[in-house]
Amino acid sequence: MTDNNNHAHNYPRHSHIHKPLKPVGITGYGAYVPRYRLPAKEVARIWSGGEGSLPIIEKAVAGLDEDVVTMSIEAARNALKRAEIDASQLRAVWVGSESHPYAVKPSGTIVAEAIGAPRSIQAGDWEFACKAGTEAMIAAMALVGSGMGEYGLAIGMDTAQGKPGDALEYTAASGGAAYIIGPAETALAEIVASYSYVSDTPDFWRRAHAFYPEHGQRFTGEPAYFAHITAATERILAESGYQAKDFNWAVFHQPNTKFPQRVAKSLGFTPEQIAPGLLVPRIGNTYSGSALIGLSAILDIAQPGDRILMTSYGSGAGSDSFIIEVRKPILQRRHNALSTQDYIARRTEIDYATYVRFRGEIVIE
Repeated sequence: MTDNNNHAHNYPRHSHIHKPLKPVGITGYGAYVPRYRLPAKEVARIWSGGEGSLPIIEKAVAGLDEDVVTMSIEAARNALKRAEIDASQLRAVWVGSESHPYAVKPSGTIVAEAIGAPRSIQAGDWEFACKAGTEAMIAAMALVGSGMGEYGLAIGMDTAQGKPGDALEYTAASGGAAYIIGPAETALAEIVASYSYVSDTPDFWRRAHAFYPEHGQRFTGEPAYFAHITAATERILAESGYQAKDFNWAVFHQPNTKFPQRVAKSLGFTPEQIAPGLLVPRIGNTYSGSALIGLSAILDIAQPGDRILMTSYGSGAGSDSFIIEVRKPILQRRHNALSTQDYIARRTEIDYATYVRFRGEIVIE
């Protein structure tokens, strides 16, 4: 690996890389995955008689008493434990999701109230398909980096929907992660830089009053996922002076198993670099939480000095790419809350009938 000191992080004058005036980092982080699991073989049993290859092993499913708000609260509490700060010190609570429980009423204010954040705070919701959570992270970086607040909480959480019988039903899952962004000097990991890349690429959408999202079939691959993740990652690497070999770990948005593996290989990353964060086989695609929960799994095992690259993807379309460097405090504070793997290991298997009841497709008054 390249020595961290070989890069001074002085980017070109006209660089499009986001680097706050005040260095910022991840002060605390926390994942949450609901315990219920629907095996992919159950979906195949109902819709194809159990025939055909399965894209994942199983996916996480929110229970009857769980939604984006309740899961965000759990993840936020874990993040606060690792940050070792009081919620009263937060100056923003932002929840990124495409499955907020209310069409008109913010999730952010409910989460802020539940965790004990002050009333004098920025709170609200972010939407950008699967990159809503990283969009909130960049906003928190700006808040802290500008000096407007010392800590900001950014969450990516979803209870993803897949039309019964559609390919998305195999992978559309529930879960996510929360990140407290604060001063770099007390952080578990410094966010060295970020870069964002967007275009009007309608690969995935849901109109008002439609219950399930639609997707552009094969259009979701080359001009959407691969084009945006590749562009964002290549640009941040080029402008920062890093190469794939300079990173210990990498995380890419994981709508399925094949896409992140393919894009990682094309960018020069090895299977060993992405393996710890590739969680989709066991929990499915958690949409806004996909890249963020992959990052939390890596932070659970990373060592001081390790360098991480994370690139999210959101349909519609865009990617956020980050360079993150792990700091020494992570060794003590990561044990303050349950690890990502703790949540994955805590599982209760359900059948398809229970799944459709939990997802509201069978309503019991």
